[in-house]
Amino acid sequence: MKGDQELQVIVQHGKESDPTVEEERNQTGESHSNRYKRWLLVSVYTFFVISGQSVATILGRLYYDNGGNSKWLATVVQLVGFPVLLPYYLLSSKTHTTTHRDDGKAVLHRNRVLVYLALGVLVGGDCYLYSIGLLYLPVSTFSLICASQLAFNAFFSYFLNSQKLTPIILNSLLLLTISSTLLAFNSEESNFKKVTRGQYVTSFICTIGASAGYGLSLSLQQLAFSKVLKRQTFSEVMDLIIYVSLVASCVSVVGLFASGEWETLSSEMDSYKLGKVSYVMNLVWTAVTWQVFNIGSTWLIFEISSLFSNAIGVLGLPVVPALAVIIFHDKMNGLKVISMILAIWGFMSYVYQHYLDDKNLKKSLGIPTTGSSDSPEAKGSSAQKIQTPAS
Repeated sequence: MKGDQELQVIVQHGKESDPTVEEERNQTGESHSNRYKRWLLVSVYTFFVISGQSVATILGRLYYDNGGNSKWLATVVQLVGFPVLLPYYLLSSKTHTTTHRDDGKAVLHRNRVLVYLALGVLVGGDCYLYSIGLLYLPVSTFSLICASQLAFNAFFSYFLNSQKLTPIILNSLLLLTISSTLLAFNSEESNFKKVTRGQYVTSFICTIGASAGYGLSLSLQQLAFSKVLKRQTFSEVMDLIIYVSLVASCVSVVGLFASGEWETLSSEMDSYKLGKVSYVMNLVWTAVTWQVFNIGSTWLIFEISSLFSNAIGVLGLPVVPALAVIIFHDKMNGLKVISMILAIWGFMSYVYQHYLDDKNLKKSLGIPTTGSSDSPEAKGSSAQKIQTPAS
């Protein structure tokens, strides 16, 4: 009995005198906790992207269906909502102090301004193309064509961000490309709101162009973080969102006045089918929801990559067409159903590749799994302490 007590005392003393095992356990626990927090944030930003994109697209279609005709105004509201982010920025900047990457080198203000100007002009023109596309296309068709932005983003990421194009990724891009191309042969769309075939083709081409521009802008944002801005902090991400939105807003406002569409806005509001209040509220909430999408998209670039951010946007594909059938009574013919299936299949292929990459990365880094506290090293250390009194 006394020997057992001595053995227990020796084992307990051994555990207390060797802090290595406890440190490893604490580090493992912290790594698991940080990983869970990271993916929780990714989930939140994913919700921002899907919900913001879906609601904003539906509101944009409502604007056109009820008497709205200004393409430049539809562009402006996609961009001018960025001031709603300022209170969040000011309140959260003190708590978000962690840095994902910082090489310690100061960024020249000239380079920073050039990044904001280039991305702002690109985003402003891209939003205008989207406005033209949504004007003459059913929202279900519009959202399915937008799936091609993932293929464009992968193409640009290959050259700008050293993105690897595995067979699974190429399969995903091929499926998404076919999904969008099928809709070019949809003969029923020419009857939508008495749209001519020429108007349909114009909107189709503009939507493809907008998808290409969006894919390019995401790749350029990721390139800017890695090559020019050098840092990936909360303030850097928010600065990029706000200043790019400011430049793009200026571009769209100039377009609104240069085109002369601003002169018709008063009569447009008076003749809006749902009333003046609904007209204003539509524009306000369209602006807000696009900023929800904007911050979610940019943060996903920040946390993972531009291609992943774009893939999450594609994940919202089933949401918009389903809502369009209910709200706008869009027709879901066989060609659209096939297109949607191919788009979802393409997205799932990309997600599977990301899962494989994440799994291989954990394996190469030797990240311990749950229960690693009972590792052979720990057991061996305890066994030596137990055998000591016997010797």
